[in-house]
Amino acid sequence: MKKETFMKALYAVLLATVMPVLCTGLCGCGKIAGYSNESLYPETVGSVYVEMFDNMSFRRGIEYELTDALAKRIEAQTPYKIISDRNRADTLLTGKLVKVNELVLVTERETGRALEKEVELAATVNWKNLKTGELLIDNKTITASASYSEWQSQSFGYASALAANRLAQKIVESMEKEW
Repeated sequence: MKKETFMKALYAVLLATVMPVLCTGLCGCGKIAGYSNESLYPETVGSVYVEMFDNMSFRRGIEYELTDALAKRIEAQTPYKIISDRNRADTLLTGKLVKVNELVLVTERETGRALEKEVELAATVNWKNLKTGELLIDNKTITASASYSEWQSQSFGYASALAANRLAQKIVESMEKEW
């Protein structure tokens, strides 16, 4: 009788310790989706024509900074080449700067003057394959912001250039393939 009780206890302990390990190990044996050495960007694209972004706000000049930063980031961070002739490019990247906001983040307690402000940019982006007509990015709205302080000799122009650069980085990230 003692031998049977010992075997049942041993079986229960093995079941309680080995089964969770086996189940955990087998759960990861489905579709493998881990590390890969594939490119993050679609291989069917070789070149991009970046059209000057439209500006729907009353703040002028930011569209130039954004378009310039975007072209530089595409050249530096992707396998694509920027083409100056739209007819020779594989794809077309267009967009609209739809929002340029200036917000107060921190005010001085006694006077109510702004100590720190933020510039917020939002752009709607389209990326079209000119060979197939396929929209790789379809009216995607992307936002970015940057803060500045006039007390630290920073201006709206400084923050808008920084926000445009961050927005360009996010646009390039959105050009990556879905995982």
